[in-house]
Amino acid sequence: MRHFGHLAPDVRTELFHQEPAEFTAASPAGMLAVALGATLYCPATRSRLADDVLKQAARGVVSMVLCLEDSIDDREVEAGEENLVRQLGELSHRVPDGDPPLLFIRVRTPEQITDLVCRLGDDVSLLSGFVLPKFTEESGVPFLEALAAAEAACGRRLFAMPVLESPQLLHLETRTETLYGISRTVDKYRDRVLALRLGVTDFCSAYGLRRSPDMTAYDVRIVASVIADVVNVLGRADGTGFTITGPVWEYFKHSERMFKPLLRQSPFVPEAVDLRDALIQRDMDGLLREIELDRTNGLQGKTCIHPSHVQPVHALSVVSHEEWSDAVDILHEDRSGGGVLRSAYTNKMNEVKPHRAWAERTVRRAEVFGVAREEIGFVELLSACVPS
Repeated sequence: MRHFGHLAPDVRTELFHQEPAEFTAASPAGMLAVALGATLYCPATRSRLADDVLKQAARGVVSMVLCLEDSIDDREVEAGEENLVRQLGELSHRVPDGDPPLLFIRVRTPEQITDLVCRLGDDVSLLSGFVLPKFTEESGVPFLEALAAAEAACGRRLFAMPVLESPQLLHLETRTETLYGISRTVDKYRDRVLALRLGVTDFCSAYGLRRSPDMTAYDVRIVASVIADVVNVLGRADGTGFTITGPVWEYFKHSERMFKPLLRQSPFVPEAVDLRDALIQRDMDGLLREIELDRTNGLQGKTCIHPSHVQPVHALSVVSHEEWSDAVDILHEDRSGGGVLRSAYTNKMNEVKPHRAWAERTVRRAEVFGVAREEIGFVELLSACVPS
C-alpha cells in the first residue's frame, strides 16, 4: 500500500516531485508510525464492517481502528466481539492483492487481547495490533503483557498504540508522576509501541468542556498544556521519543463532496476566493488549522471519526517542495560540519545543527507522503483526492 495509491499513476506523476513510497504491515516500525496518517475509527458493531474496510481502503485510508471501547454501548461488547471476529473472517477472503489497511482493535481489557487473538485464528494475520485505552503505568503493564503473550501465541508482530486520556494525566497534581510512569512503561516495551495517541475528548470531559467548530484543541488552554507536557516528556527528537498522533476532530457537518465545487474554482481562477476562506464558511477551517497546529506542536497524523477528515489530513501531510529542499540542504551541509546557509527559496536562513532534527523528521514524512511538485499545493492535492 501507499498514500495516494488510490490515484491513477498519471495523476500522481502530475502532483509529486517524489512519489510516496510503498509499505506493508511488515515494514519497519519507524516508517509505519509516520505512515499511519489519518487513522479512521469505526465501531466494531457495524454489520458491514468488512465492506467498510474495503471501501475506505479504496478511498485512500491506510490505517483503521475497529473499536470495542467508547464508541459502542457497554451492553454491546459481546456482540461486538462476535461481529468483529466474523467480519475479519469475511475480510480475509476478500482482501485484494496486497495488504489491507493497517488494522488495530481498540479493546477494553487486557483479557480481550489474548481472547480475540485466539478466536481469530489464522485471520489474525489481518491485524497490526491493538489500541490500549486510558493508559497509565498501572493500567498499561497488564495490557502490554497480554499483547506480548498474544504475539508469542500467534507468531505475528503486534503493535500497541496506548491512548493517553486518563484524569491522572490531566490533573496538575498527578500529571508529572503519571507522565514519568507512562514513559517508564513504554520505554520498557519500546519495540511493541508503534505510536501514542491523545484522547482529548476525555480531557475535555473531565472539566465539562467541548470545543466548538471554530476552536482547535490548542485554543483550550488546559488541553494545550497537557499536549505540551506529553510532547515534552514523550516526543523528544533525541531518540528517546515516540510518535504522538493528533487528537480527534469531532465535527463532520458536511460530507467531503462539499469540497468539489470550491476546488473546481479555486485552483484555476486567479480571482477566485482562496480555499481556506471558502472553507471557513463551511465549518472546516477549524480542522485545517488544527492539522497545521498538530505538526507545529510535534504531533504526526490524526485520529479521525469521519471519512471526510482523511483526505485533508493526508493532503496537509505531503511535504512541500520548499520544505523538502530545505531539509535536503540541511542534511547535506550537516555532513560537512554545520554552519548557516540561505534557503534555495531565498526566503529564510537554515541553521544546520539546530534544524537537523526537523530536517530528519521532514525527510521521513516525505518518504511516506511524498514531495509535491514546486507548483502543487494543498488545493491541488485535495482536489485530486475528493471523489467526483
